[in-house]
Amino acid sequence: MTTRDDRLAYLKSEAEKRILILDGAMGTMIQRYGLTEADYRGERCADWGQDVKGNNDLLSITKPEVIKEIHREYLEAGADILGTNTFSSTTIAQADYAMEELAYEMNVESARIAREVADEMTAKTPDRPRLVAGAMGPTNRTASISPDVNDPGYRNVSFDELRLAYRSAAKGLLEGGADLLIVETIFDTLNAKAALFAIEELFDEQGWSVPIMISGTLTDASGRTLSGQTAEAFWNSVRHVKPFSVGLNCALGADLMRPHIAALSAVADTHVSTYPNAGLPNEMGGYDETPEEMGEALKEWAESGLINIVGGCCGTSPTHIKIIADSVAGVTPRPVPELDAKMRLSGLEPFNIAS
Repeated sequence: MTTRDDRLAYLKSEAEKRILILDGAMGTMIQRYGLTEADYRGERCADWGQDVKGNNDLLSITKPEVIKEIHREYLEAGADILGTNTFSSTTIAQADYAMEELAYEMNVESARIAREVADEMTAKTPDRPRLVAGAMGPTNRTASISPDVNDPGYRNVSFDELRLAYRSAAKGLLEGGADLLIVETIFDTLNAKAALFAIEELFDEQGWSVPIMISGTLTDASGRTLSGQTAEAFWNSVRHVKPFSVGLNCALGADLMRPHIAALSAVADTHVSTYPNAGLPNEMGGYDETPEEMGEALKEWAESGLINIVGGCCGTSPTHIKIIADSVAGVTPRPVPELDAKMRLSGLEPFNIAS
């Protein structure tokens, strides 16, 4: 049995040698099971006062065998890092189902499940430990933008509310056995900064830390987050936490995401990750980009020296991950650049001041 320190030492060493593989989508994989309201409720929530179907994070408590099976499929496909089933496991996001009281348990149980499956695979291939990244999604609220067009100054969440929700989530993920924390699908940088502040606050309290991964989301081909930042401005806003990696995921397919990953790769003095969707959603809400198409596109990114960590987001499957893993095998990972010292500020655009 490897320890967290052993696994992290392996991760850091291996990142210098090869491109690491993240897993793929969780939500679209769960959809394949055709689960009913009763499946989501299980015995634990049989008498819950409102519908809970669609609350995928709850399945870590009520249907853990489904989540385990999905994790196993991704590991067998070649994933080095499993993301926990916790995209919405904050008190803020769980308020939609009146399940705030279960949010902490969702984080613990989801991390425990992923840890169990990762350890099973590590036992089979002890020379290649598998890691667990505790996933921290963006919540369903935004601290930077008013949800009321008639009241631009209104906010439906505060920085401190986000901070407390994220701190609880991070603590649960680490209790459950996560090796890393990944703040992902960031559409509002202020939300992300609340998450990062909460994580560092927790690290200070407990006296130890784990690597942090950060992954933003550009909402369309304009190359900006929902709160308006370019990729470089986003990096300038979060680089102070010295993350293990920064990257982009979701919203776009590989073809549309490439120029923005290239821009980020040029300015980030850390590892760069990417896990695009399997194309843009079609008229039925599905994703049409084939594993072969994604593999070919991401191989070109790798050969162009843009990435260190790669996986898939919405619409991807274990087949996508296997072909992506095969396509980048043997390709040298992007060298982490040493950049000139500058004051790197950001608004919607980057503002860099050289000495």
